[in-house]
Amino acid sequence: MANVSYWISSTPAVVADRPELPEQADVVVLGAGIAGTTTAYLLKQLGLRVALIEAGDLAAGVTGHTTAKVTVQHGPVHQRLRRSFNAETATSHARAQTAALEWLAATSARLGIDCELTRCANVLYTEQPGSVPTLRAEAEAAVAAGLPSAFAEDTDLPFPVAGAVRLADQAKFHPRKWLLGLAALIPGDGCSVHTGVRALALTEGDPCVVTTTEGRIRAEHVVVATHYPIFDRGAFFPRLQPRRDLVVAGPGEGPPGMYLDVDTAHSVRTAPLPGGGELLIVGGEGHLVDEGENTGERFERLAEWARERLGLTEIRYRWMAHDLSTPDGLPYIGRFHPFTKKVWVATGFGHWGMTNGTLAGLILRDLISGVANPHAALFDPLRTTLAQSAPKFVKTNAHVAARLVGDRFAAATAGGVDQLAEGQAVVTTVGTKAVAAYRKPGGELCALGARCTHLGCLVAFNDGEQTWDCPCHGSRFALDGSVIQGPAVRPLPKVDLGDG
Repeated sequence: MANVSYWISSTPAVVADRPELPEQADVVVLGAGIAGTTTAYLLKQLGLRVALIEAGDLAAGVTGHTTAKVTVQHGPVHQRLRRSFNAETATSHARAQTAALEWLAATSARLGIDCELTRCANVLYTEQPGSVPTLRAEAEAAVAAGLPSAFAEDTDLPFPVAGAVRLADQAKFHPRKWLLGLAALIPGDGCSVHTGVRALALTEGDPCVVTTTEGRIRAEHVVVATHYPIFDRGAFFPRLQPRRDLVVAGPGEGPPGMYLDVDTAHSVRTAPLPGGGELLIVGGEGHLVDEGENTGERFERLAEWARERLGLTEIRYRWMAHDLSTPDGLPYIGRFHPFTKKVWVATGFGHWGMTNGTLAGLILRDLISGVANPHAALFDPLRTTLAQSAPKFVKTNAHVAARLVGDRFAAATAGGVDQLAEGQAVVTTVGTKAVAAYRKPGGELCALGARCTHLGCLVAFNDGEQTWDCPCHGSRFALDGSVIQGPAVRPLPKVDLGDG
C-alpha cells in the first residue's frame, strides 16, 4: 500500500497565494515545521517583519509524519539526565518541556484553533522484568524534577506489563491542524509565508542575504529550522544522527493515554476520526537509514504486532517518521555557530519534536529580541558536554566513516542495472561513476548520480517511500533526483545510461 500520513491526508492541501518574495525582512525563518512556524508566529507577535520560507508544503515534512505526542516524558529521560549530567539538568529539562507543553495548550485554546488537543497521561512501560529498575529510577527522577510522575504495576493497555511510569496531564493533538491554523495568522503587517521556495545559500553580514529559488531576501536575522540544518558552517554534520521510525494506523478502539515501550520503542495513541470513532496509531521498528532490511517487511511486522496486541485489523494509513538525535540527547537551539549573533538554529529533537519544536520557538523569540530565557543555556548548540557526548559521537562518526568506505565497495561489486526488474533499485558503479538506478513499473529506467550533493556519501534506496536517502546525514531525494529533505540543497544529477 502507499505510504500516507493521516495528519496530511486528513487536512487540505494548502493553496497559498504565493506572494512575491519580499526584498527585505527583519527575520527570515527557513522551514515551516513546528519549530519554524512557531518561531515565525511568535516573532510576528513582537512586531517584527517575518518571512517564513518552506521548500515544500506547510507542516508536511517531518512534523507531518510524527505520532504527535505532546509530553515532557521523552522516554526515561530524567533518570538519564540525572545520571549523565546532574539533578539540576534533569529539573531544567522538565521545566523547559513543561513550559512548551503549557504554552501550546493555552495558545491553541486562546486562538480557537481546533487541533483536537486532548489532555491525557503519558505512560512508559516494559514487559521485561529486567527493565523495571530503569522505570522506577525514572519515576523517582521525574518526581525530583517536579513532575507528577508515579510508578505503576499495570496500565490501560490490553496486555500485561512488568512495570510502568505514568505522567499525568500531558497531551495529544493533530499537529498539522495546529500548524495550519498558526501559519494562517502570520501573513500581514509586513509578514509573509512562502511555500515551494527552497533556500540555496546564505551570506552572513549586516544584513544577511538568503538566496532562494525565487530570488534573494535580506534580513537582520535568519533562523534555520530545516530539520537537518542546511549551510553546514555550524559543523552539525558530525553531531547529528538520522533515524527512521515506522507508523501504522487504522480504525480501532485504544486505551485513553499515550504509551511507549522503553525496550522496543513501540508507541501507541489514538486520534478522533471525522464522523466518530477512533484511529489507533502505532509506531515502532526504529532503525538507522542504511539498515538494509526490506521496509515492507518492517511495516508487516509492525502491523502484526498491532494486530496481536491491540486488535488492529485494518491498516488505512502507514508512514515513516524521520528525525535526528544529538550525542548528549538534548536538542540544539540557539546560535548557528560561535561567530554569529544573527543566524540561529533549531534541530536534533530526538523524536520528541512536539515539545522541543515549540520550545525552540519560545527560546529563539527571546534570543532574537534580547530577552533572557531561563532555558537557553541548556540547549545552546555551542555547549561543551564532552563526557556526555563522547561515546555516541564516536559511534555516529564511525558509522559515517564506514558508509563512506563500505558503500563504495558495495557499489563496485553490485549487479548491473540491466538486471533490474520493475520496482527494483540498485546503487552500482558504471565505469567510474556511482549510479543510483531504479526501474519503474512499465520498464523505464531512472538513473541518477549516487553521491549525495551534501558531502558525497552514497545514497541508499528507501523501498518504503520510493526515495533515495543519504545514510550519513539524512538528505532525501525523489526518484527524479529532486531534493525532498536537506541538508542537501542541490538535486542528484541525472545519468544517461542509454537504453538501460
